Amino acid sequence: MAYTLKMPEVGETVTEGTIEKWLKQPGDKVEKYEPIVEINTDKVNVELPSPVTGTVVEHLVKEGETVPIHSPLATIDEVAGEVPDEIAPPQPTEATAAPTEIAAGSAEPQPAAVSASGPQSSAPPVREPVTAARPQTNGHGEPNRATPRVRKVAAELGVDLAQISGSGPNGRIVEDDVRAFAKGGVATAVAEKPAAPRAPVKAGTDEEAVALTAIRKTIAQRMTQSAAVPVAWLVIECDVTELVKLRQSKKEAFKARHGVDLTYLPFAAHAVSQALLDHPYLNASWGEDKIILKKRVNLGIAVASERGLMVPVVPNADRMSVSGLALSMTELGEKARSNKLALEDVQGGTFTLDNTGAFGSIVSQPIINLGQSAIITFEVIQKRP
Repeated sequence: MAYTLKMPEVGETVTEGTIEKWLKQPGDKVEKYEPIVEINTDKVNVELPSPVTGTVVEHLVKEGETVPIHSPLATIDEVAGEVPDEIAPPQPTEATAAPTEIAAGSAEPQPAAVSASGPQSSAPPVREPVTAARPQTNGHGEPNRATPRVRKVAAELGVDLAQISGSGPNGRIVEDDVRAFAKGGVATAVAEKPAAPRAPVKAGTDEEAVALTAIRKTIAQRMTQSAAVPVAWLVIECDVTELVKLRQSKKEAFKARHGVDLTYLPFAAHAVSQALLDHPYLNASWGEDKIILKKRVNLGIAVASERGLMVPVVPNADRMSVSGLALSMTELGEKARSNKLALEDVQGGTFTLDNTGAFGSIVSQPIINLGQSAIITFEVIQKRP
């Protein structure tokens, strides 16, 4: 009997995924729970296990192709009489304000409108808890497609989602639609005249075109949005002679005990996490008519990888020692560089720490992660007379 493998739901705001790599080819045997394909989304890479034991018959989606969730991916000739197990998607640990995986110079992870760059076909609405007596529709008898974040904004602004036609993928209502409607207009998809399409940029004979992954598309989108926010930038030099001496005296014993290097970054992470407790407005997010102060310090750590700048999150960093931070950050860094980050590893960040000094920089200006209020970066340590 043929079993159809489908694109799973891997996050509340994720509507599509890209086939990164097929791990099993047509004709290959596959065991139940054995990884069969790598999927790339705008939050994280995941290996999708096979729900059945059998033989791969056909790939229905090519590598590099982006498709909506629940789209058929492959057919498997399963073992007779076996009951397929539904592969449960990774569940976020808590509702947050955005990614990232995120992504790039940013903690990824904050709820933002999903990129509309992928195919706009029959992606179903995101599953949400049923809280209303009747489902809201868009005036055409069809249920509204909106994330919990968008529904919250609509409730705060007194907007009826049933009156809005969404401009997002598959008619999804995005935050801009709600705010435009609240200002006395109508949704973007209805009110604005579509801009003239830009002519595609083609690579020349002496150039190479590199296809964008979902991660890099999201990085570009989030960073562009964040760069439009007014910022203040401050540079301070500190004498860290005593820190250098302390690390020098501890690093060999630390390496012998834990098997990882003791760098300067966990010391910086500890200092930042403790300082944020005294300066809560730096550990906060903008709520339009209010400032939301976070009661926890979930520290995002920028990590360079081949796929882009990832920002995994150390939860409750303010409760951890320098040693604990060093171990957690090393583990997350290795997972980021090997594409093993889970969805929960990139969610919930409240503040981001960067370390451009590892490249020898003396001054740099990182971009604030969308949804957070500040970011800090550490530069190179130099000897001075």
